[in-house]
Amino acid sequence: MFNFISACRPGFYKAVTGNLKCSKCPPHSSTQEEGATRCVCEKNYYRADKDPPSMACTRPPSAPRNLISNINETSVILDWSWPLDTGGRKDLTFNVVCKKCGGNSKFCEACKGNLRFIPRQIGLTNTTVTIMDLLAHTNYTFEIESVNGVSDQSIPARHITAVSITTNQAAPSPVTVIRKDRTSRNSIALSWQEPEHPNGIILDYEVKYYEKQEQETSYTILRARGTNVTISGLKPDTTYIFQIRARTAAGYGSNSRKFEFETSPDSFSISSENSQVVMIGISAAIVIILLTVVVYVLIGRFCGYNKSVHSPDEKRLHFGNGHLKFPGLRTYVDPHTYEDPSHAVHEFAKELDSTCISIDKVIGAGEFGEVCSGRLKLPSKKEISVAIKTLKVGYTEKQRRDFLSEASIMGQFEHPNIIRLEGVVTKSKPVMIVTEYMENGSLDSFLRKHDAQFTVIQLVGMLRGIASGMKYLSDMGYVHRDLAARNILININLMCKVSDFGLSRILEDDPEAAYTTRGGKIPIRWTAPEAISYRKFTSASDAWSYGIVVWEVMSYGERPYWEMSNQDVIKAVDEGYRLPPPMECPAALYQLMLDCWQKDRNNRPKFEQIVSILDKLIRNPSSLKVIANTSARPSNLLLDQNSADYPTYRAPGDWLDTMQTGQCKDILSGVSYSSCETIAKISLDDMKTVGVTIIGSRMQMMNAVKPQELHIKNGPVNV
Repeated sequence: MFNFISACRPGFYKAVTGNLKCSKCPPHSSTQEEGATRCVCEKNYYRADKDPPSMACTRPPSAPRNLISNINETSVILDWSWPLDTGGRKDLTFNVVCKKCGGNSKFCEACKGNLRFIPRQIGLTNTTVTIMDLLAHTNYTFEIESVNGVSDQSIPARHITAVSITTNQAAPSPVTVIRKDRTSRNSIALSWQEPEHPNGIILDYEVKYYEKQEQETSYTILRARGTNVTISGLKPDTTYIFQIRARTAAGYGSNSRKFEFETSPDSFSISSENSQVVMIGISAAIVIILLTVVVYVLIGRFCGYNKSVHSPDEKRLHFGNGHLKFPGLRTYVDPHTYEDPSHAVHEFAKELDSTCISIDKVIGAGEFGEVCSGRLKLPSKKEISVAIKTLKVGYTEKQRRDFLSEASIMGQFEHPNIIRLEGVVTKSKPVMIVTEYMENGSLDSFLRKHDAQFTVIQLVGMLRGIASGMKYLSDMGYVHRDLAARNILININLMCKVSDFGLSRILEDDPEAAYTTRGGKIPIRWTAPEAISYRKFTSASDAWSYGIVVWEVMSYGERPYWEMSNQDVIKAVDEGYRLPPPMECPAALYQLMLDCWQKDRNNRPKFEQIVSILDKLIRNPSSLKVIANTSARPSNLLLDQNSADYPTYRAPGDWLDTMQTGQCKDILSGVSYSSCETIAKISLDDMKTVGVTIIGSRMQMMNAVKPQELHIKNGPVNV
């Protein structure tokens, strides 16, 4: 008896011969003849070499979506969304292609140099990548390509989305080579190479050195214009450690690695026979030097010499234990050290011809006059948009000095994250200060307008930009105690910016935030406790203020401490209260806030450390996935202590009438909350369910619910 093996009919296949059942062709494949061993893929569908015959035919993915770039000096963060169509496969990855373009984006070439792609350039499995070490002021185009196992079989093969960017000004790269040219018993001559990527014009170099055995407990800083310097006054036969860093208008680059050089042995000594002659020579030299100094001081006093004006090629600062040891010259010059502070403006600010300025409209009013938007057109330059602050008619001489001192301060700064001063008008009326225009307004209002529309990485990028500006100000030796009384607001909001997100808010934008003291106005909600109590303004008090701004950014523009009065804020902070973590705030960022709010200012992080922390978070996005535990946040001391002062409400309608957000009131009025007791049990999830989707509104309502919850716990509620 014979067993006949029948062939598979069309539409079916059998992968191996034998008495096996025929299988139906998998999706997107078919057979036209009998006896097929595998099915043929439909048009535009493919099967990878390693795919089994039983697997459906698939196709390449569609292009990525919603590609967003976030530029930070010479690095960029790219963030995109998953393709709408993955092609029916699970092996989807992304590749990044970098192109360097000229002024015309049609002429591009592949990126060269040692760019860093974090986590990698090819085979990305997530939708974020950071590209670092780009060139400053350069046009780039980045293409994100979706790839799966059959992409190489498709024509056209590439499915991409692209974005074009221009990098910002950046600090120079490190100095890599330092050479010792010659030595003596008391000096060492050094030379070095310019950084590989200067990213602008090198203004000067900072040379830091100290004795090796001192281990940096006492060091000296010398500044030089060129790429060589002779350091004198050293000890014979001693090893010194040297580090050099370059400075451009964007700030200082990183320090070079440490180089060790030795002075020559002490082979010379004064004999007893000529010691008297030597001592006489030294004494004569000292007398000549003293006479020269006296004459120089007298000439300076009678000829109008100003001690704040210095222009030597080399400036030396001596430090002990990291602090100023002997009086020296700081990079930043306080305009109030001038005999007439108004004279400082002519040194640090450019005088503009008022005919070059066109005022379009008034956008605000300040203590000294109006704030306007307009245009500035200088000869042989492109017209630009500017903000114009004017000094009102009938000003006093003191008001004029205070007004122009702001320009004297701003004119000393040149950094991509600090508002740029274009110039001043002092030779005609009205007197004006002209700055670059922040078309998107203040950061807090911008965030409120775009509530919950940014990724965490984008928010961290904004915070990194602010910290970069603050680090620059700190390196300059500047703290905001030097501002005129009306501008003692934290210089983060006054002068720093992030890309084109304006941070130019001044005290007049929030007059209730000001608290008048004998020394001027202080914005209580942003100010460190020691600055409020003792007017102790330092870089550490700036760090406290920066922590408040981090909270503002992560809460999308919420007002710090909400509706608490200034006195209540002072009392609560003094008793240990700290703002709770905003909703969905990463634990790492909330920990940074708490570090900035340390009561002991010596324990607060330096801005250099803050920038480093944020850089690490950007390079490792997974570290931002852990969300701060809101249940473990500090208790609200103010509400806990003063709950008895809150009114009770007989019905939900009475409580709803106190809500300032009309939309929230309308939504809750249509929900079945029969009593104030049920309202007190509302959760954030409940609010989202009934339609309160805006984060800020939910937080405002939760703060309104808090007193009712306390009354429920502490005593009866009238129903």
